[in-house]
Amino acid sequence: MTSSLLIEVSAAVADGIAAADPALTGADPLVRPSERADFQSGAALALARRAGRPPGELAARVAAQVRPGVLADVRVSGPGFLELTVAADAVWRRVAGRVARPDLGLPRGEAGRRVVIDYSAPNIAKEMHVGHLRSTIIGDCLARVLARLGADVVRQNHLGDWGTQFGMLIQYLDEQPGAAWRHDELAGESSVSALDRLYRAARARFDADPGFAGRSRARVVALQSGDPATIAVWREIVAESEAAFRQLYDRLDVLLTPADSAGESFYNERLAAVVDELTRAGVAVVSDGAVVVFSAHEVGPDGAPVPLILRKGDGGYGYDTTDLATLRYRVRELHADRILYVVDARQALHFRLVAEAARRAGWLPSGVEVVHVSFGTVLGPDGRPFRTRAGDTVTLGSLLDAAVDRARAVVAEKNPSLDPAAADSIAELTGVGAVKYAELSTSRTKDYSFDVDRMVSFTGNTGGYLQYAYARIAAILRRAEGEPAPVVDPAADLHPAERALGLALDAFGDTLADVAATLEPHRLCTYLYDTARAFTDFYEACPVLTAPEPRRGNRLALCRLTAATLREGLALLGMAAPERM
Repeated sequence: MTSSLLIEVSAAVADGIAAADPALTGADPLVRPSERADFQSGAALALARRAGRPPGELAARVAAQVRPGVLADVRVSGPGFLELTVAADAVWRRVAGRVARPDLGLPRGEAGRRVVIDYSAPNIAKEMHVGHLRSTIIGDCLARVLARLGADVVRQNHLGDWGTQFGMLIQYLDEQPGAAWRHDELAGESSVSALDRLYRAARARFDADPGFAGRSRARVVALQSGDPATIAVWREIVAESEAAFRQLYDRLDVLLTPADSAGESFYNERLAAVVDELTRAGVAVVSDGAVVVFSAHEVGPDGAPVPLILRKGDGGYGYDTTDLATLRYRVRELHADRILYVVDARQALHFRLVAEAARRAGWLPSGVEVVHVSFGTVLGPDGRPFRTRAGDTVTLGSLLDAAVDRARAVVAEKNPSLDPAAADSIAELTGVGAVKYAELSTSRTKDYSFDVDRMVSFTGNTGGYLQYAYARIAAILRRAEGEPAPVVDPAADLHPAERALGLALDAFGDTLADVAATLEPHRLCTYLYDTARAFTDFYEACPVLTAPEPRRGNRLALCRLTAATLREGLALLGMAAPERM
């Protein structure tokens, strides 16, 4: 069972259109959910001119041709709409079919596609900050959804682990042998925090001391040429940083592992070949001593083509070359069908230039899709870019701590007698979940305000509300533990609240397919919130455990399917579904 009622109703209306006018065979039935019925079709309005009939007349002809089955009632409404009501037994059969399957009967529409997702991408020796929040959480959600739909997902963490800054830092550490930065030398500070602090000191000394600046440049040469002592320190810095990142990923329940890391250094030996291949193909040219690719589509403020710089005049390579090498690797060696870059919207021009150069070079077959999954900025409650009072960038760890602290206060207020260990556990789940849900429930292309008080709430469209809704259903089901699995009677009548919840649950697969197509996780959040509200309406209107059979069995099945759907949906958002709250 991978189709949905929406798909079945659409097929029934499409057949009715073809029967009413064979010339319209294959036309889109334009079926959508409706507030006036279960579904609505506006196809007659769209097809009236093509059919040479008034919309109302065409709608009536189609309604007369729709065969009984999944639909109990088809009515013409307004200037040519069809109002479509699903048969009660069709709703109950869908509930019975989905609740009986461990996979909930979800589609596998992405099966056979290899999708490479580039996300998170922190810089080695620098703390992860609020700027990494959106990439990490959006990318992880998309990885989960696409994998759930059958895609072969390859996660890629493109770490910033190469460049002149490392020569500067390594030289500083060499000249400050007493500086502590390894995790076993520190107390109360992470290794990446210590390295970040030491890099700032190295940068200040580089700017003030010409002698140190010269030694740092020599260290960069040593690093790039593979000097064993320099490489050994660099590897330690990378390992210490990744261990610190791992702690944050674990706290966020993010899927990225060390095996997913493929930093800039990974592509270092491929850069010369990239430049040579593009030059031989005539895509890259020499300009003012540098090797560049001039865009055929993008122009700057002066009207001149925007260049992608492959090799600088001094022979050095930059991000442009690395990203081209990365794209070529993902197509040729990872065999990607779809490549997603979950990166800040400000990099839009850069990714357009990289994709254009790759296509001109013949590296991107027509069947390979490259998408910049862009996103807006995290703002503070005042609507400005989120920073500390001192004006510094907010670290990701401190941001999570603030949410968990606020959640702890809310939990203590609502459950003053709760065991402290249990309160801490709930606070961590709901605090971290609140951050993730606030991130994902906003359209990724928009900016949003990080407001802890609003996020850590158990009412409204928040992560806490969904977690609480799931826990409440789990409590109902615990009271029926030990009983045989409920048997659904498709001949039972259907209360309006049962109908609304059954239709909402049936739309789960359609929603996931929509997220996969649009790469918009907020659509899943909206779906889960609406489903949780539909359950609240159902529970208030329809007694479950005290209902007589067959209503009791049918309603228990609705409870079980709702719990499974919310649990699965929260997992796809990367959030916990606590059994008790």
